[in-house]
Formats: sequence, C-alpha cells, structure tokens
Amino acid sequence: MATAGPLSSPTPDDLGQEPPLLDLDRLEARARERLPADVYDYYAGGAELATTLREATGAWRGWRLRPRVLRGVSTVELGTSLLGSEVRTPIGVAPWAYQAMATPEGELATARGAAAAGALMTVSTSATHALEEVRAATEGPAWFQLYRLHSTAHTEDLARRAGDAGYRALVMTVDLPLLGRRLRDLRHDFALPADLRMANHPPADDGERPGLRSLETATWTFDDVARFGEISGLPVVVKGVLRGDDAVRCVQAGAAAVWVSTHGGRQADPVVPSAAALPEVVAAVGDEVEVYADGGLRAGSDVLTALALGARAVFLGRPVIWGLAAAGQAGVTAVLDGLTAELAHTMALCGLASVREVPRDTVAPARAGGGG
Repeated sequence: MATAGPLSSPTPDDLGQEPPLLDLDRLEARARERLPADVYDYYAGGAELATTLREATGAWRGWRLRPRVLRGVSTVELGTSLLGSEVRTPIGVAPWAYQAMATPEGELATARGAAAAGALMTVSTSATHALEEVRAATEGPAWFQLYRLHSTAHTEDLARRAGDAGYRALVMTVDLPLLGRRLRDLRHDFALPADLRMANHPPADDGERPGLRSLETATWTFDDVARFGEISGLPVVVKGVLRGDDAVRCVQAGAAAVWVSTHGGRQADPVVPSAAALPEVVAAVGDEVEVYADGGLRAGSDVLTALALGARAVFLGRPVIWGLAAAGQAGVTAVLDGLTAELAHTMALCGLASVREVPRDTVAPARAGGGG
C-alpha cells in the first residue's frame, strides 16, 4: 500500500472560482491532487477491465431529449418525496465506504453537505464514523445501507441500530455476494489506513481488523428482504437490481423500492449499464414501488433522462466524493446544488414544470450516425 501522509481538512477556498456550470472533471482533478495515489484509485477504480465503469455515462447519452414548446414554464419544482421523506432535489447521495480518507470529518461532512442541499444521504455500512454519529450530525433525511458483516447476529444488530437511530429506510445492497476484482486496489495492496476504522464493524472473530471481504453477502436470499424489514422496523430498498424479473421478486418479497445500480462498476464486469437496465425494471414493477438509479450520472440532462425513464430519484457516488475531497462539506453541497441547477435549467428548456411529472416520451433513443 502506498504511504499516505496526514490529510488536512479542506476549506471552501479549495473549490476555487467555479465556472457558471459545475465542472466535475476539474473537481476530480483537485481531489486527485489532494489524495494519496492508493486512496484516489480506491475511489476512482472499477472491477476487472473497468468496462462497466467506462460505459456508464455514455449509456445515459444514448438517449436524446424531446423538448416541449409553448408550455409557459417559468419556474421548475424540484422537490419530491422518497418513501415519504420530502427532499428539495431528486438527486441524492449514494453509499460509499471510507469517507474519512477524503477528509477527516468524512461521513459527517457529507451528511451536513447533503442536508444543506436538501438531498437525501445513504450511509454505508463501511463508514468511518458510527451510524449513530452520522445520523446525529444533521436533521436531514438519511437511509442506511446494509451489508452482511461477520455473522448473521452482527448484521441483524446493525439493522436494529439503524432503526433505533432514526434512519428512514434500510438499503440492502445485494450485488456483492463476494468482492469484485478491483485491479487498482490489488496493485496497491489497498487497505484502510491504520489511523481509521470501519466504525460499524465489530472486531473479527479471530481478532483481525475487519476489511472489505467481511462484506460478502453470498448467503442472502429473497427471504431476507422481509426479515430485515421486520428487524429494523424500516422500509427496505433493494440496491443492485439490473433485471426486471429480479425486481418483481424483490417486490413480492416485501421491498418498498428497488435501486438500479452497477455498484459503480466495482463488481461484475462488464454488466448492462444502469441506463439500459432502468426501463426494463420500471416496466416490470409498474407503479407498485419507487425505482431509483445510479451509475455514471454526470449532468443535469443525465438526471432528466433517468427521471423520464421512470426513476423517482437518482444517486451520486464519485462526484460527491470528489467534492468532499476537494472542499469538505461545502464541496458536497456544491456538487448537489450544481447538478440540481443544471437539472432545473434543462427541464425549463424542455417545457417541464415538475420532477414529479416527467413523461416517458421526454426522451427517445439516439439514432446511429446523428443527423441534421
């Protein structure tokens, strides 16, 4: 593993003078300058040949907007509800491990930054601050993402703690039966820096420090959806669904929502992009449950495409991490506010007044070869 020096807390000045539109490439470059090489690669890398990671954004751009005219739209309503929680934007924060590698406050800064933007945050099992501490950091809505830990008993206790701490949903991440082959991490022999800890993990039975492989969920089945709902007392969101038939079985098993996700391109590779899987999943479950999506969304037009394809909301991973690494809490807010502003601008141009009502015919597949 590469040697990392102490990471100081970033300041809002690290954002610099932002251009009128959020420049995520520039923000990532700033984050890369601040982070040790192995930490940057952990955040940035994908699994195997990283095909899924490379194709994610382009898949959203495989659709074209079909603007409406003469609709009298002068303002755009961006607020919506996610499993009953009111938010000011349909752009939320996806779960991401080890955030204190980006800045010492880690998940606490992300929680505050998301709340300032009116966004919902999903807190990772592998957070570097305890789930109760993160929940107490802000009154903003938050969900807790659940992995399997070292034993069934430990995992059930974590689900109970999430309910007791005031989280509003439990997000079962089901696309990690075993850890993906993340080649950048293997080259670095990556491990969590010695001065940080997986705060929600108990010590391993053999006394070893817990690591990523303790997250493997191979023993889970559809029966666990209802079981964890009962244990936590929370609605269950199943994250990592890429097939319509799986989505239907999740709903039948008691899921309150399904989340289309490729796990940031960090698990099986290559897999169908979220932009391609989303229409199938939405068609399969209809209006029975809410559907969310993540994976490669980098512009307001990408978000609008996802909403048109049936997503109730979308979630960001790496863009939030780059904002966190570059400018802490302020950086998280800047990313969420920036993409929300882009979404509002694009919706106004398309004659759409509310994120709650984005018709499917707002987008059409791009024709090969372009035109005009």
